[in-house]
Amino acid sequence: MQQESIQVLLVEDSLTDAQLFEHVFFRAATGDWKLVHAKRLSEAINYCCTQSFDLALLDLRLPDSEGLATVSRLHQVIPDIPIIILTVSDDEELALEAMAQGAQDYLVKDQVTIQLLRRSIRYAMERSQILQQLKNREREALQALDRERELNQLKSYFVSMVSHEFRNPLSALRVLSEVLLHYDSNLTAQKKETYSQQINTTVNHMCQLLDEVILLGKVDTGNFEIELRPLHLKEFCEELITSFQYSDENQHSIILDCQQDLHPIEMDADLLRHILANLISNALKYSPSGSEVRVEVSFLNDQVTFCIRDRGIGIPETEQHRLFETFSRCSNVGKIQGTGLGLAIVKRCVDLYTGEISIESQVGIGTNVTVLLPVGDSALR
Repeated sequence: MQQESIQVLLVEDSLTDAQLFEHVFFRAATGDWKLVHAKRLSEAINYCCTQSFDLALLDLRLPDSEGLATVSRLHQVIPDIPIIILTVSDDEELALEAMAQGAQDYLVKDQVTIQLLRRSIRYAMERSQILQQLKNREREALQALDRERELNQLKSYFVSMVSHEFRNPLSALRVLSEVLLHYDSNLTAQKKETYSQQINTTVNHMCQLLDEVILLGKVDTGNFEIELRPLHLKEFCEELITSFQYSDENQHSIILDCQQDLHPIEMDADLLRHILANLISNALKYSPSGSEVRVEVSFLNDQVTFCIRDRGIGIPETEQHRLFETFSRCSNVGKIQGTGLGLAIVKRCVDLYTGEISIESQVGIGTNVTVLLPVGDSALR
């Protein structure tokens, strides 16, 4: 047999038959074979809850169970373990029904020999392994089908999102370019500057969206590697917040609370920018004009903690479990535009960094997002 060490459960209420099977069993053993004897089905079930078995020899007539129900009840407890039933008569119809209930083979008690028992055990275990392999392949095929369906759904969402997110910016770019092209001589310098800034902002928004989609693709296919470089964290955060204050047109107050970093630390600036930019963007997007957004940064040993706090619309508790799913958006966002990519990107970046992210939120009160990232080589572990 392929498996030299096996654990077998014998369920037999007759002491005489049990002793006979034990004698034949150990003479048939080709390796480290062990046998555990149970006199009742309930006792056998208790054994199965505390021990692992490779095969069960089951008498159909027990004090607490009889007939095919015995096979069915034991099979429910150990669905992946082969069962060989023991009968007093060579009843082929009963044997076939028992095998339909989950048994792998059957033995007539007074016909059991060393060779027959050895062969029956070997065949039962081999058939069980083949069935398990078929089940595993079926499960893998279903999982692959689910992944394909999910991928097709994501593609559909992506096409819909891109067409929606790009349509308005492209229309705006076309109008602005036509105005500058055909009415340049009638525009004041201030108007030209305003239109140019609008074009620049629109292009940056579209480029950012494309960058995020590309980043998702790289991360999901495993083609992204962390690149650690010296970074002055406070200066990095100040520059990022300044850019947001400009694009936000000072509608919100963005407060940075960051310990002074006297020395640069090793971090991946691109990953960190994706994390913080998406979190700050969400805080601004879903907070009322005039409210405050806080960005708190602290250091502890080889770890840096970022906490972004806002007083925005909050996240419904029943929807918080799917925040990191791609294209997922909450039911209370109303007409606030978004792609549903932001937190999905943040989660993937944090995972790449072997960091942690947690969110606390209440509807109408605000949201706190905390990100813990390792510093230096610990990020590569």
